[in-house]
Amino acid sequence: MKTTKTTKTSKTRIPKSSRLAAELLENCPLNQEDAARLVLEIQEALGPLARTKDRAILMERMRRLIRAGQRELNEPSITVSFARAAAASLKARAGRRPVTLRDLRYYMRRIAQEGGFGRRPLRAITTAECRTLLRSVFGRSKHSYRKARAIMHSVFAYGLRQDWCSRNPVDGIDTPEIPEVPIEPLSIADVHRLEIAARDPDHRAMQLSLHLMLYCGVRPNEVQRIDPARDIDWKHREVLIRPQTSKTGGGRIVPLRKASRVRSDCRETIPRNWSKKWKALRHAAGFRRWRADVCRHTFASYHAQRFRNLPQLQIEMGHRSCDLLRSRYVMARLGQEASEFWK
Repeated sequence: MKTTKTTKTSKTRIPKSSRLAAELLENCPLNQEDAARLVLEIQEALGPLARTKDRAILMERMRRLIRAGQRELNEPSITVSFARAAAASLKARAGRRPVTLRDLRYYMRRIAQEGGFGRRPLRAITTAECRTLLRSVFGRSKHSYRKARAIMHSVFAYGLRQDWCSRNPVDGIDTPEIPEVPIEPLSIADVHRLEIAARDPDHRAMQLSLHLMLYCGVRPNEVQRIDPARDIDWKHREVLIRPQTSKTGGGRIVPLRKASRVRSDCRETIPRNWSKKWKALRHAAGFRRWRADVCRHTFASYHAQRFRNLPQLQIEMGHRSCDLLRSRYVMARLGQEASEFWK
């Protein structure tokens, strides 16, 4: 009897996981090798976050990285240069006071001119670039650094609202702290020199202005915007600083102390060419060097010492809190001078 041998054909068995991977990539132009390379690149991009043995955690972190990249790709690519964004931001604030606009233009111009920064696309500028520029251009003065940082931040904030950038790189830059130091007020002799000079016929037009700065604490820029006929109540001895007049945009009412010191024929006078006349008055009183806002500092220092009422002084100065008053104007040694100042 003839026996027939049957030969079994052995088939190569494909692992189930490989078959599933092939099915998942069926409609994708990438093969399994390409997919594996991409996974390794994602793992490398995660850095320390990829160091986990938990498969679910690793998958979730990879998904988050992919979603972040997707958002970046979907963002509109439109942008403008920093200089153009700064000009548009300035135009949007055209209603601000001339002094404010002058400062904005000055700082924006200095920022834009540094190393071609103004030509850089707003969306491409990094925090490191902004920090380097601020340090190199404004690093010598903490006040200038703070102001430049705030103005640069405002340009990017405007750009964010216009979809010209996806973030504000200045957010990552710390604002330097500036310690408050006591400010020396004018001496009583200095005050007398100014008052004597203001009685001279050549400078009498500045008598009301000097009084408002010395005895009401009104800022020089605020004085220039006061309308005496409308804003000063001589009967009730009050000065109204309107919001559009105030530096900070908030109105306040200040007592008009020692009102009798102002001549009746000078009570309605805030002269034109005010800055020029104010400088001439100081020179006539013998001052060649002058500290900005020193009359306001003198008012605050002697007020704090004489009346011992910081909340009231805060209201009259237009400050948001008493902290600045405590650090700058409280001086125990001014007792005798304060009494003579308000006498």
